Amino acid sequence: MLSIAPTYLLYYLPLIIAISLVFGATRHEDLTLILKHAAHTARWITGFMAIVFVVMFVMDWMA
Repeated sequence: MLSIAPTYLLYYLPLIIAISLVFGATRHEDLTLILKHAAHTARWITGFMAIVFVVMFVMDWMA
């Protein structure tokens, strides 16, 4: 069975904010464009991580 400690999830928020802001800042100079790009990047990474989690959860459940 998959066991994930809830404290590991606390690392997600600051990490995703930092990655998204840096990635957005490398693409744009205007603050509003940086924030829009950072929000889009954060959604994309979160969605990808959710898909990977579901796949791993289903694989664990079937085993």
